[in-house]
Amino acid sequence: MMRKSILLAGAFMAGITFSPLFAADGAGAGTSDAASHRTLVVYFSQTGEQYGVGTITKGNTEIIAEMIAAETKANLFHVETVASYPFEYKAQTDVAMKELRAKVRPAIKGDVKDFDSYDTVYIGYPIWWGDLPMAMYTFIEKHGWNGKQVIPFCTHAGSGLAGTPGKVRAACKGATVLEGLAVAGTTAQHDRPTAEKEVTAWLQKIGMKQLTS
Repeated sequence: MMRKSILLAGAFMAGITFSPLFAADGAGAGTSDAASHRTLVVYFSQTGEQYGVGTITKGNTEIIAEMIAAETKANLFHVETVASYPFEYKAQTDVAMKELRAKVRPAIKGDVKDFDSYDTVYIGYPIWWGDLPMAMYTFIEKHGWNGKQVIPFCTHAGSGLAGTPGKVRAACKGATVLEGLAVAGTTAQHDRPTAEKEVTAWLQKIGMKQLTS
């Protein structure tokens, strides 16, 4: 049976659009047949005024998601909310806190076509108040995860993964969750060669890089 791979990636706050960066062939950890895999990178990423990096037009998490997709020949799916978040950082964080406290599930745009055809899912997001952006839960709860391989990654301002792999594991019921990656937002935005090295080293460590060699 073909295995497929999905990558979820999220930034502080974001929405959803599907953009196939590569063909569907992808990588799944623990196997050696790259041709039999499809990979999807799903991520949330926020632009505008952001802590530590100033005003940006491409989100920190989007940068890392594209690097992962390039190395794993994955499809990309950008989770975007129907209602946009404020441009100003303080206003963004206020909205994010209210959503977290109320466990809001913001409406998102679109969905992944043939989601069930993917076996491995990378989930990308920014750390918002020690958690995933609530829009990522909107996406996760729309789909079944039993038997899939899930690999979290995040961008942050000093917190690292902040315990979010456990939250991903709880949300993606029945999935096997591999070791995640945390990249500082300042590195993603202002030191991309270092970010690329971190991504490559991580993919090799979890056994994904070998499939794309």
